Amino acid sequence: MTQVTVESFCVSLDGFGAGPDQDLENPLGVGGKDLPQWFIPTRTFQRAHGGSDGTTGLDNDFAARGFKNVGAWILGRNMFAPTRGPWGDSDWKGWWGDNPPYHVPVFVLTHHPRPIIEMEGNTTFHFVTGGIHEALDLAREAANGKDVRIGGGVSTVQQYLRAGLIDELHLAISPVLLGRGERLYEGVDMRALGYECVQFAASEKAAHVILRRPRK
Repeated sequence: MTQVTVESFCVSLDGFGAGPDQDLENPLGVGGKDLPQWFIPTRTFQRAHGGSDGTTGLDNDFAARGFKNVGAWILGRNMFAPTRGPWGDSDWKGWWGDNPPYHVPVFVLTHHPRPIIEMEGNTTFHFVTGGIHEALDLAREAANGKDVRIGGGVSTVQQYLRAGLIDELHLAISPVLLGRGERLYEGVDMRALGYECVQFAASEKAAHVILRRPRK
């Protein structure tokens, strides 16, 4: 049965999932580049981005689990591009080059229509203007029984949490302070939503937390 998951979502010690002032030089906002330092050295990340090898161990185990059985992704607009507003004649095709690490259909939430973009490695970006429910319906269909992974950013995860649509979250709490930015739990009561911690493990670079709620 298809599950809707959040995987390898990085959070600072003070609760921020992204820093402020995102732009081309700061894809995760100012200071946000420090959040995924546990993830970047792993074998999973390195091989997904054309590297030959990387670290193994606990961090890689959690990184790898996020790519198992995934049939489709959902991204917020700013996980795809640093810009806002109409697309215009932009030829921007994402942060990841010609062969993004998804290799399945990706549904990008946006208020502005844009034609489908087909990339190398079977990644296809679909731009959805009808909101989170439409995107999830399309992603479930495309996943064909596999899981749908919500890739972020913070606002997108919050919307799916508030709507009761996420089955499980893997959060990686990084030992950094951002001070300001986008707080993951802003206006979200995880306890009231029924989530509980079912796994906790720490490496030298991150504390890994699995939150889950019973499926109805």
